[in-house]
Amino acid sequence: MFSKFTSILQHAVEALAPSLPLQEDFVYHWKGITHYYIETSDDKAPVTDTNIPSHLEQMLDILTQEEAERESGETGPCMEYLLHHKILETLYTLGKADCPPGMKQQVLTFYTKLLAHIRQPLLPHINVHRPVQKLIRLCGEVLAAPTENEEIQFLCIVCAKLKQDPYLVNFFLENKSKRPEVKSPAAAEGGKDSVLAPDTGQSQADHPGEPQAAAAAAAATSSPAANNNNTNNYNLVTSLLNLTKSPDGRIVVKACEGLMLLVSLPEPAAAKCLTENTELCELLTDRLVSFYKALPPSMDPLDIETVESVNWGLDVYNLKEDAAVFTGKRALISFLSWLDYCDQLIKEAQKLAAAVMAKAVRERFFVSVMEPQLMQTSEVGILTSTALLNRIIRQVTSEALLQEIVYFLLGEDKEAETLATVAQNPLRHRLIEHCDHLSDEISIMTLRLFEQLIQKPDQHILHSLVLRGLEERNYLENKPQEEREEREPLENGQPHDAVDLEEDPLFGDDLSPDSRLSGSDWLGSSPQHSPDHSKSDGKTEVHKIVNSFLCLVPDEAKSSYHVEGTGYDTYLRDAHRQFRDFCGVCQRWDWRGSPKPLEKCNLDMPFFEGHFLKVLFDRMGRILDQPYDVNLQVTAVLSKLSLLPHPHLHEYLLDPYISLAPGCRSLFSVIVRVVGDLMLRIHRIPDFTPKLLLVRKRLLGLEPEGVTVDHSTLLEGVIVLEEFCKELAAIAFVKYHAAASSSP
Repeated sequence: MFSKFTSILQHAVEALAPSLPLQEDFVYHWKGITHYYIETSDDKAPVTDTNIPSHLEQMLDILTQEEAERESGETGPCMEYLLHHKILETLYTLGKADCPPGMKQQVLTFYTKLLAHIRQPLLPHINVHRPVQKLIRLCGEVLAAPTENEEIQFLCIVCAKLKQDPYLVNFFLENKSKRPEVKSPAAAEGGKDSVLAPDTGQSQADHPGEPQAAAAAAAATSSPAANNNNTNNYNLVTSLLNLTKSPDGRIVVKACEGLMLLVSLPEPAAAKCLTENTELCELLTDRLVSFYKALPPSMDPLDIETVESVNWGLDVYNLKEDAAVFTGKRALISFLSWLDYCDQLIKEAQKLAAAVMAKAVRERFFVSVMEPQLMQTSEVGILTSTALLNRIIRQVTSEALLQEIVYFLLGEDKEAETLATVAQNPLRHRLIEHCDHLSDEISIMTLRLFEQLIQKPDQHILHSLVLRGLEERNYLENKPQEEREEREPLENGQPHDAVDLEEDPLFGDDLSPDSRLSGSDWLGSSPQHSPDHSKSDGKTEVHKIVNSFLCLVPDEAKSSYHVEGTGYDTYLRDAHRQFRDFCGVCQRWDWRGSPKPLEKCNLDMPFFEGHFLKVLFDRMGRILDQPYDVNLQVTAVLSKLSLLPHPHLHEYLLDPYISLAPGCRSLFSVIVRVVGDLMLRIHRIPDFTPKLLLVRKRLLGLEPEGVTVDHSTLLEGVIVLEEFCKELAAIAFVKYHAAASSSP
């Protein structure tokens, strides 16, 4: 009570007295603090019962006012006094001793406000960055400490200052060999007498050679030799890592934000120290593993797929509601939230640090934890782990982490596959085999996984799965051009659903090579016409190819023209949009506009389409005997591959007129075989056309479910086949049109 009265009286006197020059005022308040330690005998009273908080606040106000009144960057006498008399060193010592109780909190607040409010760069000064380093080491020492909030505020302002001037981080990479204070705290303060005996404001001699030695140490810290000796401490990171373990979620989020700032600093020395001398990689991966292991062993793939998107630090806990939606929802959101943090951290990180962190996630989480889950024999376990992997791939956006996931799943091999090397990478082999699993659910989920993968902006995915088998174009018949028979369209005349492309509302412009699509820069890597059948105007070829696909399914097996809104023009619009999106993803890759010249291809090398295409073609060949959902997913993956703007894929998947080498198959030849099988079966099914139309209407929800229709699997397969052929026709047209539009 007496101290409060004294404080009020002091403020009243100050209000009535004439204002002192700023420096005198500053020294007065500093002496007010130091005199407390000289005069007081009760060091048990909390700091809030003293005048210390008021004096510190006044000192901050004076420093802020002084800077506002001076030229930008000019150091005033008050700041000079603070630096010269090592006030921050003294405050650090008082804060470390927490004398009087609560002093640590006051010191942290003072440091934080000083760094936040003063615009001129303070951290380069040895009498600032050295006590700041020491105070950093006090943060995070005790979990759930009463000063946690002040600690995280202080650490985050230091991180923000380093973000503004990244080179300053070199002052915070502390060489272990130059830090005897770690082992001997009593000697740590660089002049025990001057610091432990509080600065009274009187001029005193500095320790001989101390500023020069400290400056030399700072310079050595920032030199390449010191940075590469791998003996640096990065206590700023260590303290933040400790605070990520706080029971207070707000503290954890702030600590994560601080780490996000630090990993993004461009200094190579800091990146090296961050990944080699701290436990950051361990924290990321250990927490990811623990969240993953907290998930239920079996979950509905639909729940995993449809749970709301998460952003780290923003997920709201409502255990009762989460449990009511589905078991494990809270655990799933926690896992996905931490995954999002790892992904964003790696995305923001300096390149070398990002690579190390991503590799750690691959080795410590994907290889150690997920791979056994994916390789297990339990169907429930396979389904859950594949659904989780699919969700992970969908969510990841950082280039470094995506690359490590891709290498984990597909391996790093770049040479063409052979039948002998198909099982070289066990996980890749197993996942592709799962596309043709006895369990339809596992097949569908794995096909979705690959559909997600091939839409990711990583060239190695497509090279590993499909392109390396097509590089030599050895699917082509190895005959001189003049020996090849002239090719004719498979059908003469126009079918009833052949489209007059020149009248198409979406592509009504001229199809000649001179025509241009607006904004056609993204078509730079579009496939050119194959030289074997290109025409001067491009129209004949487009008509032939499009109609080849549209004519594949015989008229008696078509049902779409009986139902409104299922026409070819819908596929045209979708294909145009999707192809543009794919070109945007692939534009950075070295994909030539034309196929590799035949004279440079090794056509004598045995052709193997690759494990992935083999499984897809095998499943496509069974389209009349597979469940509807499986067929939809198989055709979805094949259509995505067909949309890719690579000339060899375009030729192999979308050109009906290529001469295949003996024993080789293409997508078109696979569909031709299916149609041949269909023609034999149609005549064995009475009332085939009415049944087909009924099944289509039921699938569209235009007819209620009723009596089971015989041969429903086959009829559904025929419908998928018809729609897929229209989709391929649309894709072929869009790609040929794009090629014509972008050709000179």
